[in-house]
Amino acid sequence: MQRLWLLFAQAVTIVLALYFVYSAVRPDWPPARPGTIQQLGTAAQPASAMVAAPAPTPNSFRAAAGRAMPAVVNILTSKAMPEKHPLLRDPYFKRFFGDRGNDDSEEEEDDPNSLGSGVIVSPDGYILTNYHVVEAADEIEVVLADGRKSSAKLVGTDPETDLAVIKIELKQLPAIVLGNVDGAKVGDVVLAIGNPFGVGQTVTMGIISALGRNNLHINHFENFIQTDAAINFGNSGGALIDTNGNLLGINSAIYSQTGGSVGIGFAIPVSTAKTVMESIIKSGHVVRGWIGVESQEITPELATSFGLQRESGAIIAGVVRNGPADKGGMKPGDILLSVDGKPVRDTTEMLNLIAQLEPGGKATMRVLRKNRESELAITVGKRPVPKK
Repeated sequence: MQRLWLLFAQAVTIVLALYFVYSAVRPDWPPARPGTIQQLGTAAQPASAMVAAPAPTPNSFRAAAGRAMPAVVNILTSKAMPEKHPLLRDPYFKRFFGDRGNDDSEEEEDDPNSLGSGVIVSPDGYILTNYHVVEAADEIEVVLADGRKSSAKLVGTDPETDLAVIKIELKQLPAIVLGNVDGAKVGDVVLAIGNPFGVGQTVTMGIISALGRNNLHINHFENFIQTDAAINFGNSGGALIDTNGNLLGINSAIYSQTGGSVGIGFAIPVSTAKTVMESIIKSGHVVRGWIGVESQEITPELATSFGLQRESGAIIAGVVRNGPADKGGMKPGDILLSVDGKPVRDTTEMLNLIAQLEPGGKATMRVLRKNRESELAITVGKRPVPKK
């Protein structure tokens, strides 16, 4: 009996050894039952559970675009064309005198309609856009990203910054979130949203190429964000946003010799746009400070000729007679160094600082006259409305 038990144990040992050897050579044995999939180190799962996982989206800005796009609108403007004299439609007149005022045909007349973009900044229906988009419009129509259309009324304009505010009367309007442009830096990724060439809402990507661009002679007050995000005809008034979908600027202009984008676009910063918008909504126009002077940049040549030890500040080239500066004692040839304690580096900064002053209030201005500094107390006036 003991001998039989020994033979049985040896046989079992040999069979188990053969099983482990075969399993090492054929790891997929035994075959899985139908309807299951086995993975190494995991329990069997039903075949129906093998669903493709969502593809990762590294470096995607779909969330930012999705947040901002509903608030960007297309703006269609039209201008009534002057009616032609009845004689110009008379076939006998055309027979003897030709088609006066139209060398080819009526179909080739200038199209009175134009395209632009805008940004909804309030659920109440206020929309920011460019002044040049609505400047000559008799009728304004707004088309939302969800397909709704509405006529719009002009609330007010500010030609000196090329901004305008219009308003629509619709419910459940998506409003964009205003960003912090002071935290923006050169190299930050930005997206431009608008309606280029009327093809429909379009998103382009680029970076901030520069901040505080001025002396471009586009607007009177300039503090542009420069970007290489593609901006074309029809993008004017659209949104420049950050990677969180917040508004950084209103797309306004491009530098181009061809009419198309060459990677040099300009947007009005949201800080300027917000100030202008609030003033327009409050009073219908923008109120700015004014002291009645003409200024000139301090160049190295002028600094040498005047014997100046500095090249910052603005030379007062002229003073309006009986204007605020004249009454406050400012003279031609003075160099304006600061406005209410804020240093003046150049004429652009001088203009911006004075414009921010409250008309009717007192402002302290430090000037350099004949190498001696002094302070002048000037009662700020209201900047005249520019002539069109």
